[in-house]
Amino acid sequence: MTHEEQERIIIPDENGEEHLFDILFTFDVEQTGRSYMVVKPVEAPEDDDDEYEEVFGFRYEETDGEFSLYPIETDAEWDMVEEMLNTFTTEDI
Repeated sequence: MTHEEQERIIIPDENGEEHLFDILFTFDVEQTGRSYMVVKPVEAPEDDDDEYEEVFGFRYEETDGEFSLYPIETDAEWDMVEEMLNTFTTEDI
């Protein structure tokens, strides 16, 4: 997928300020019926170390084209998202 084709989403922070993110990938877990999304900020903070890109993971539900994002709360969910991220970054190289 080229940069121009990259899907994007706007996510407000705790202060209501909106931030634009690239959707890296989404995946579904059949056993739980849940869906997950991994995103990265379109504009990285200037003081960021170029060696690592900051990414965020969310559980999401889509209804009538609208996304509802939820924080990932359990270590098991985080482990699953990290495993998928590692697979994604390995395939991207």
